[in-house]
Amino acid sequence: MEDHNTANLSDPASPAASVASAEIAAEFAALSVEEKEQRRAEWSQELARVEEEINTLRTVLASKTRHASDLKRKLGITVWKEVTDDMNQGIKNLKETTVYQRTESVLKSTGEKTASVFGSITSGISSKLSQMKNSESMRSIEASVGSAYENVKTKVTSRSGSVSSFPDAMDEHNTSSGLNSPTDSLTK
Repeated sequence: MEDHNTANLSDPASPAASVASAEIAAEFAALSVEEKEQRRAEWSQELARVEEEINTLRTVLASKTRHASDLKRKLGITVWKEVTDDMNQGIKNLKETTVYQRTESVLKSTGEKTASVFGSITSGISSKLSQMKNSESMRSIEASVGSAYENVKTKVTSRSGSVSSFPDAMDEHNTSSGLNSPTDSLTK
């Protein structure tokens, strides 16, 4: 088997893998029965050796992993700390990218423009309210409300003979007529 085909054999769907498989099958079919058995025996021995090496490596890896965990525990390095450190590093890396910096710049600019627009809207509304407050129609409404208030206040004072607030006068009237609350009139 050639070196340029071995790199593509890891993907069985690749055309190179199917060509290589066809070449291997053709070579194997051309062998005699004794050569086929000998080749299969070699492959079986090599497979057993590779599997043994894999198991040895797994054992060594498990031992090294336990040792690393013990050292981390002794150093006070927890899983939470590792995750936090990884997250902080990831955020730092993200902030260093040009895409993030551009996005941050656009958002800052948009925020400033939005604040400017709202500021101009607010000042426009304040200006209009100020103009309305100083208008003749608003002064007329204020005068009418003030006049109505004075009329009610005068009537309450003239009936009771003493100066009291409107709510106090209402309570006094309800008590004298035998009513304690506005709903009492509905039940009687």
